[in-house]
Amino acid sequence: MTTKAPPRILAIAGSDSSGGAGIQADLKTIAMLGGYGMTAITAATAQNSTGVQAITPLSGPFVAEQVRSCIRDIGVDAIKIGMLHDADIIAHVAEALEEVDSRVPLVLDPVMIATSGAALIAPDAVEAMKERLFPRATLVTPNLPELEHLAGRNLRTTELVEGAARELVAGYGCAVLAKGGHTEDARIIDILIPAEGRSVQFDHARIETRHTHGTGCTLSSAIATLIGHGQSLEHAVRLARRFVLEAIRHAPGYGAGSGPLGHQAVRKLD
Repeated sequence: MTTKAPPRILAIAGSDSSGGAGIQADLKTIAMLGGYGMTAITAATAQNSTGVQAITPLSGPFVAEQVRSCIRDIGVDAIKIGMLHDADIIAHVAEALEEVDSRVPLVLDPVMIATSGAALIAPDAVEAMKERLFPRATLVTPNLPELEHLAGRNLRTTELVEGAARELVAGYGCAVLAKGGHTEDARIIDILIPAEGRSVQFDHARIETRHTHGTGCTLSSAIATLIGHGQSLEHAVRLARRFVLEAIRHAPGYGAGSGPLGHQAVRKLD
């Protein structure tokens, strides 16, 4: 009996010393969803549920070499990109990705601000990310503060959020999932705008909890893994959102601040 090999998922992101976000959240998510996780670490952070105490970026050439080491030997079925820190790392990652077939899906979480409010990217890196990586991405997954930063304006209504997301789709050719978790609405509304076709809204009741550290990392790596399994973009987003909700519901309650999710406690998704 032949067993199908798991999809090979490459996560390019920073390391979270407390295990709640970044590469650590990516690997937990990929494993729980039946993928084979690989990593290219962009930066080491000293952080926990209360905030980010220190960040040390790795060199751009070394990050790129990690990417090449994975793709040249193991291969890759889907890519997730998280925190990139600076323009040099972005440039080297973009160059390394030129060796990957353009049909390999890439989910880009434009990590700019931690849940605690700490800046996670250098100011000059945002434009570099937009120019070098957005056109290559299959899907970009900004939260509200990130979308506002990318749009250069406040987005106070769902209509304004959707309009800003459509501008990114039109400008860069990638699909956009605009996440609504940072609004004050009773329900969270996420809007998926594909590069082609109809937009889709997903919504659910807000869960009252402080344990949401790593939700963006978890969502984007879940989407990448599910696409790697062959799911359509829309269904991958739908299942990934369910995974995140279950992980929030099963959070272990660690830490004095925004605690980690309970990835390992999530039951199998249908």
